[in-house]
Order: sequence, then structure tokens, then C-alpha cells
Amino acid sequence: MFGKLLGRSGERPAADPYALPVPRRRKNGMYTLRALGDVRVLALVEAADAGDWAAVKAALVPFDLGRDHQVLGQLADLDGVQDWIGRAVAEDEEHRATALLISGARHINWGWEARTAERAVNVTQEQWRVFHERLHIAEEQLFEAAELRPEWVTPWRQLLTSGRGMSLGNAINETRRDAALRRDPLDLGVHGDWVAQLQPRWGGEPGQAMAFARDAFARAPQGHRLGCVIAIAHIEDWVETDRMDSLETPAIQAELRNAADHSILHPAYMRRPGWQQDFNTFAMALSLAGERHTVRRVFQALDGAYTGYPWTYLAHPEKQFARWQRSS
Repeated sequence: MFGKLLGRSGERPAADPYALPVPRRRKNGMYTLRALGDVRVLALVEAADAGDWAAVKAALVPFDLGRDHQVLGQLADLDGVQDWIGRAVAEDEEHRATALLISGARHINWGWEARTAERAVNVTQEQWRVFHERLHIAEEQLFEAAELRPEWVTPWRQLLTSGRGMSLGNAINETRRDAALRRDPLDLGVHGDWVAQLQPRWGGEPGQAMAFARDAFARAPQGHRLGCVIAIAHIEDWVETDRMDSLETPAIQAELRNAADHSILHPAYMRRPGWQQDFNTFAMALSLAGERHTVRRVFQALDGAYTGYPWTYLAHPEKQFARWQRSS
């Protein structure tokens, strides 16, 4: 039984030499993951927080920012990056594409910060003005980055986000999705964004998102994180309903178990920086579905590591994580 909790092989994953130490003191048996749980990412974030472009470039060496959405997201989320990244764009011709990508991603997040998470009817005209101003800057920078580095996926995924925020319509957003998937047909970030795009709240039809997710999952190799698209789609469908128990069916439980076994719990799954978000996604989906078996293995692997996404869809997300972790 103990072996089952650790995975099919019963072996623990090899120790990660770059893993950040797990905090000894935890609240409710959990802790918030920082810097993707990786010392190299932490060095990157600290360099960016200090506005040290040379140190940022050095810290980026182990990563492919043109494909790693999670590492890029760490920079996009960091307040203050917008204050200095423009100088790098203007002055560093050799690394202009990287600076443009970081600046574009940051301007999207900065735009959403100005808009706030309020419903559209509650957003002021000034908030809308700043929101669109920042997204227009992001679009210009991301298109230039994509032109300079045509093999990159991340600019196109960011353009999906800005396109949704600016209500550019399905035709434009489908073109951007296709551009991203030509560069990586198995990219989870792009598939996850499109699942959100297909939800009724963004103009999609009921069932579209799940059909898209299932088609993607059918093409995912064993051990590939694209299997998370099934969990994402069920969470997104749950968000659209007003029923807390909408996922509590034997069919959904079985589908989630199968997807987890095929992806994050498969021996071929690679634990890259930020792998805990994949596990958190399944932890929330399985918990919402009332699943009692696979969810234990997922929480066991997490060992208390909490990531904001996708729990922020819930009121009091950290308390919900802790509650379901205790009951698993």
C-alpha cells in the first residue's frame, strides 16, 4: 500500500538538487510554493526584483524562456519589472527578443492589475483605459519578439491572453492559438488557455471546452503534462455552474483518475520547476469530484505544497486546500 502512495513503481522520485528547502514550520500542514520551488528560479526572481538585467540574463541560462510559460510567469507577476525592462528593450540589441517577451508578459499582468478582478460592469472608465493601454503595448512587444524568435511559443500564448482581454474575437484568437500549437502541438499552457476561451463566459458553447480537452488528451503521450488539460477542463466547467457538486459523478471521477495515471502519476512524468502546479490542478479537480483514492496519491506527492492556481477559483483557497488535504 505504501508503494501505491508513492507511485506505480513504489519508488520515490530522485532528489532534485535545485529544489528549494521545504519550510519546517507550516500552517495547517501546508506552505505556499515560491519561485516554482527551484533555487535557480529564486535567483532569477531576486535579480529581476533588484532590476539587475545582467543578473537576470545570467539566471535565465538554464531555462528556455521561449517555451517555459511558468518561468516567464514568475517575471510577469513581479511588480516593478515594468520600471526597468524598457531600458533593456532599448539598449540590449543582442537580447532584445528576451527583453520584449518579458516586458510584453509583464504589461499584460500589469494591465489586469489595473482592471482588477471585478466584473466588467464594475470596472471604471479610467481602469478600462489603463487596461487597454497596457495591453496594446504588450501586443506590440510580443509580436516583435515573435518575429525576432519565430520558434518561440510563449509570445503566442501571451497574445492569446491579451486577445481575450481586448475581446478581439474568435478568428484572431484561433490564429494565435494555431501559431502556438504549430510550434508545440502538446503545449499545456496553450491548451489550458483555449479551454478557458471556449467557456460560455468568454463566448463559447457548453461542451466545447471539454471536447477540445478530450481530443488533446487523446494525443498526449504517457507521462506528458498535457494530461492536466482534463483536470483544467473539469475545473473550468465547474466554475460555469452554480452547483458545488457538479463534478461528483462516477464518470468524471473515473476520467480524472485515468488522466492522472496517464500524466502526473505515470513513471515517465518529469518533475520540472513548478511541477507542483500540475499536481495542485489534479488535487482540486479530484477533490471537487469527491474522488477518494487517486487524490490521496496526489496530496501525498505534494507534501503540503500549495500553488495559487487553480485554488483561487474558490473562496478562501488556502483553507480549501488545507481542508481537502486533511480529508484525503
